[in-house]
Amino acid sequence: MGECRFLPLKNGGRLAFAEYGTANGEPVFFFHGWPSSRTMGELVDAAARELKVRIISPDRPGIRDSTFQPDRKLLDWPDVIEQLADHLGIEQFRILAISGGAPYAFVTAWKTPERVRAVAIVSGAVPIADLRDQSGLLPLYRWMIWFGRHQPRLLRLLFYLAGPLVSLRGFVRAAHTFLQMLPESDAKALRDKAAFDILFESQRQAWRGSADGVIVDAQIYAQSWGFRLEDVVVPIRLWHGKQDRAFSFPVVEETASRLPNCEARYVEDEGHYSLPIRHLREILADLIAV
Repeated sequence: MGECRFLPLKNGGRLAFAEYGTANGEPVFFFHGWPSSRTMGELVDAAARELKVRIISPDRPGIRDSTFQPDRKLLDWPDVIEQLADHLGIEQFRILAISGGAPYAFVTAWKTPERVRAVAIVSGAVPIADLRDQSGLLPLYRWMIWFGRHQPRLLRLLFYLAGPLVSLRGFVRAAHTFLQMLPESDAKALRDKAAFDILFESQRQAWRGSADGVIVDAQIYAQSWGFRLEDVVVPIRLWHGKQDRAFSFPVVEETASRLPNCEARYVEDEGHYSLPIRHLREILADLIAV
């Protein structure tokens, strides 16, 4: 499990994906965060084996080993997932999405409700373009949004400069200094070496494709998603830590209120990273029970 496999796509290029958990288990598509890649699926491998769940984790286009698509939109993603599901002989499936995987889960549920049985969103990104107030976002995200609107060339240059540095193997070791800037709940959870290595190695690997892939993925978050959350009828389980600084609790409450078939689970004393690290088994068990 975890071996990279490839699917040729109808519009050209290829989609890279890996599987975790139990090969003949209940199928769950795993959508990684940003910047991240398919190996983030390792985070749920042990729980998936215990619960007899089959985790299918693809790299998004331009990320790691999936072919870059320069003009892709969020609305393009459900077709990619349908191709992958058809290739694997899967008619219906569930989705588990962490952080930046959330928009991709929502759009797949919206566009292909006949195939998506349920969705679990963990520490999920929100529709930034729809927010009345962006103060509930991580300052780094607000900074990127401002530069994307007013200095897009400079922002692109910074991404190009960051790419070679982040892709170095030493990035994971250097990232330990990042713990000092996190809430205690996140810092404590990331002192688990296995979880830390999975999360930050998947980030490092995201840049192996190109900085352009990471840039396009980032741009999609700030754009209009192209559909209304009010029209997502698939059952949604929305899990969020009340100490999350990336997407604050009030911002996520606003998002949850727009989903007609959503059960929100807000967890005390958990942050953006600690929630998936500590609660994935509970989240996965809840998802497959829907």
